Amino acid sequence: MNRLLSAEALRNRLGISVRKGKLEFIREEQATLRALERVANDLATRKVTLEDIWDTEAKLAYVDNLEREGVLPTVASNPKSIPPSSSTPTYPTSQKPGLPKAVAWPHLIPNVNYAITWAAHLQRHREIWEELQFKLNFSEHPNAISVLLRVLLELSVDNYIKEAPLSTVNESDNLARKAAKVADDMYVKKMIDKKYLGAINKLRQGENLISMDTLNRYVHSSNFNVSPEHLKMLWGTLSSFVVLCLTT
Repeated sequence: MNRLLSAEALRNRLGISVRKGKLEFIREEQATLRALERVANDLATRKVTLEDIWDTEAKLAYVDNLEREGVLPTVASNPKSIPPSSSTPTYPTSQKPGLPKAVAWPHLIPNVNYAITWAAHLQRHREIWEELQFKLNFSEHPNAISVLLRVLLELSVDNYIKEAPLSTVNESDNLARKAAKVADDMYVKKMIDKKYLGAINKLRQGENLISMDTLNRYVHSSNFNVSPEHLKMLWGTLSSFVVLCLTT
């Protein structure tokens, strides 16, 4: 098999195709939705990160693993390849039950249980979290989401510094430097691995997509357009770090 599969080939294995700008199911819809839900959950819970599947080779390895687990819709599940069975009930066209359509989660934080115990001193953190998870929509509030994401990150980092406690942080340290020191402490305590430590340290690299400079521009620049996809990528990278800061 050619290891350099195209994006279209990868979508086909997940059971979807894009034609004329529209998403279409090319295999059994429910099986495809279950596969897409698994991918979304893997990313939301950081079982898999964008860095893990950045290139085509890594994407293919991930999809191969899903196939071995029986997650992917098979060719046999394509309705066109299954002959009608005499035991399958039939319905008049107007009464045949329709399948539910997939609806994208419209908020920054996915609808996943992150197992945070919200102590009394985390009341404001919780309010911001719930706004980002259940109230603010990308379609209506992209700027508010970008600002609150930075606020949540800063409050979470400060919570870790206070609760750990972490004495290496100075009053003059900016947020990126504080986050790096918190990540170093988490690494020493074996709360995160070296790979994730490197991802958090990228917050200090000005040109990096997940840099603190990028977050600051969302807040302060009048010419920096908010990208929902970029914000989702930021949350995918930062979510485990934020949760650890809140559960210390």
